[in-house]
Amino acid sequence: MSDEKKMKQKRHGRLPPNSSPITHHSSLLNRLDATFARLRQAGEKALIAYIMAGDPGLAETEQLVVALEQAGADIIELGVPFSDPIADGPVIQQAAERALRSGTSLRQILASVASLRRRTQIPIVLMVYYNSIHAMGLDSFCKEAQAAGVDGLIVPDMPPDEAGLLKGPAAEGGLDLIFLLAPTSTAARRNYVAKESQGFLYYVSITGITGAKIQNMAEVGKNVAKIRKATSTPVAVGFGVSTPEDAGKVAAMADGVIVGSAIVKQIAAHQQQSDMVSSVAAFVGSLKGAIRQASSQQHASA
Repeated sequence: MSDEKKMKQKRHGRLPPNSSPITHHSSLLNRLDATFARLRQAGEKALIAYIMAGDPGLAETEQLVVALEQAGADIIELGVPFSDPIADGPVIQQAAERALRSGTSLRQILASVASLRRRTQIPIVLMVYYNSIHAMGLDSFCKEAQAAGVDGLIVPDMPPDEAGLLKGPAAEGGLDLIFLLAPTSTAARRNYVAKESQGFLYYVSITGITGAKIQNMAEVGKNVAKIRKATSTPVAVGFGVSTPEDAGKVAAMADGVIVGSAIVKQIAAHQQQSDMVSSVAAFVGSLKGAIRQASSQQHASA
């Protein structure tokens, strides 16, 4: 049986008893799944914390990942700095500029992930624009990402119907391809993206760029409910979640809450200070506290 077939069967719990497990691939493949399963069993929702790799430097990024996990983050989304980030608002654009100025490259980010894997097994997802992957070569990138310990990829400028070339190398490396779904999507589009997304589905709560505010929480809840009818893959909501109050409201309707710009703002505000890591961790702790409270209230009323 090929490794790829084993991985697929392992993912769906169908690996034959006398078939040897693929330890490295299967552990990578299942980190995201295991996290959502653990949280579901505990009646909790995931906090997915976004930070820009290399902002203000990769040493600080590694410190932040460890501290954010300790503060309650369940999954880390690591942004790969890019000079023309179409989906990102000014806060994350400025973080990308700071990271690029400090000389951060994709290969250095993968080396940092490999270094982190000696200290933490928190799922790590890269948010990376397609040009960066293409420049390294799809096969090389996926092999190096898998070897480093990356669990999944969010490629914001690559919808699932254009992801054909990446699907094979990503599957070979046990990397989940996580797709974005816009609030303006048709029912057919919603069903298609729900079927294609792995690990979790990234529901974009607003039309526009990161950092804007969610105007209509009820509408977000309705759309998440529609997505859930189309897939059993966890649904995480991002864009527009900036306060613990926002995080609690989103946690009541989704499987995961993605917070990016608000965390990156905290990094920018404290980057010249010795307490930067602890200040950012304290903010993330307040987000997780609100998510836990919302989850327990939902659990109690169920």
